[in-house]
Amino acid sequence: MDVRQLQSLIKLIDCNFSVTRTADELFVVQSAVSQHLKKLEDELEADLFIRKGKRLIGLTEIGELVSAHARMALASVNSIHAIGRDYINQGDGILRIGTTHTQARYVLPPVIKAFNQAYPQVEVQIHQGTPRQLVQWAANDELDFSICTEALADSKKLTNIPCYKWNRSLITLADHPLQQLEDLTLEDLCQYPLITYVYGFTGRGHFSETFREAGLVPHVVLSAADTDIIRTYVLEEMGIGIIASMALDEPDGITRNRDVSHLFPWEVTRIAYLNDKYLRHYEQTFIDLFLDYVAKSDDGKISRI
Repeated sequence: MDVRQLQSLIKLIDCNFSVTRTADELFVVQSAVSQHLKKLEDELEADLFIRKGKRLIGLTEIGELVSAHARMALASVNSIHAIGRDYINQGDGILRIGTTHTQARYVLPPVIKAFNQAYPQVEVQIHQGTPRQLVQWAANDELDFSICTEALADSKKLTNIPCYKWNRSLITLADHPLQQLEDLTLEDLCQYPLITYVYGFTGRGHFSETFREAGLVPHVVLSAADTDIIRTYVLEEMGIGIIASMALDEPDGITRNRDVSHLFPWEVTRIAYLNDKYLRHYEQTFIDLFLDYVAKSDDGKISRI
């Protein structure tokens, strides 16, 4: 058994059991992939795949077990390579960060700028996805770090670090009646069409749960993963917006913002990586820069835990 066999197995699974795609991703010919898989089955004396004719369509029970351990083995191999690269050159490489639009757009820019100044030879790759995708990518060691609010703390495969907490703000047109109320309540918000984040993004679960526990049903007319889209439709007078306070822009004279953290629970954004992953020097530096930025933030939009 060698690393190439395990790589072919895992890449085949990730490519939905397409040998053609697997070969393309690994930059080898299809016959090489087929040979790797056959040798693996022969060595284990077991069928790893469910077959339909000559096609592979899924994993057998033992195939599921083998693939789980294969992922761990490849992650260890990647860590060994990382140790070697760190020994040769600590300031050269690629940093793969997975995150949501909100983090990439409103929180990470100053952190990445500081990182670039410290490690100008390291290429930073930002991969955007849903929180569930970010968990999967980090657990499969396809990313070095995942950064988001939802899901990361739920995975036993990941080491996660709480970074900062944040809450929400109301955004409306400048002359909206809600801006005139002295004490804003959930009931007040329910009087107007509401625009906020889709489920699975930027605290939407806790947002909806808050209304449900209060026995209220907000009239959500539109939801999106992107704060800029929410703001756009507020400007179109479709409704009022509830957005993450860290996504607030400078006053524009057209809209007004109002803190509503007294109405909703605080959310926690985390950075996570695969358990037992060897962190290269520049990867640890990125974490330190991120936590340092949060600790020094004084705009009230985010705060250290």
